[in-house]
Amino acid sequence: MTADEMLAPTYVQMLGALSQWLDKAAQQLGETEADALLAARLAPDMFPLSTQIRFACVQALEGMHRLRDEAFPPIVEELLDEGRDAGDAPGSMADAQARLEQTTAMVRSLAEDLSIGDTERMIAHELPMGMIFDLSVEQYARDWALAQFYFHLMTAYAILRSEGIALGKADYVTHMFGYLRPGTMPARTE
Repeated sequence: MTADEMLAPTYVQMLGALSQWLDKAAQQLGETEADALLAARLAPDMFPLSTQIRFACVQALEGMHRLRDEAFPPIVEELLDEGRDAGDAPGSMADAQARLEQTTAMVRSLAEDLSIGDTERMIAHELPMGMIFDLSVEQYARDWALAQFYFHLMTAYAILRSEGIALGKADYVTHMFGYLRPGTMPARTE
């Protein structure tokens, strides 16, 4: 499987899962308390839930644009600014859901005519502190793009769980139910 075949479907399914987790939080807590969750953190020196959501969106958009060898659109900087400011202005669940919907739509659109061409093409990935990683397209997708995306996604999941939201493994892998062989779902016991 090549990077272009892997990233977009992964981003779309997991951004959808994150959206469902936020829906569950809103259903379990109500709008006001769910909005307050956006300021929750796993540790004092970590970014809050609101930032994790925005940074997951950033990672998806950056990944797609780097594969296309294109400059980032302005929304990437907007999301980064929102994420950096989320400690003071976490926004609402509606804001977070809107960003997830917007990002998913952009990823789908970018994937429509995605051709990475030379998989050995090098990507110079520079971090804000000046470190630069030289990676092939495949290395970038495997070793950076997916890892960074999942870091923010799983941190969001962990924050929600630590705040008492009833999520489980099935919520994390909802996309797998599309592959479930009929008649093999265990009977539910309570």
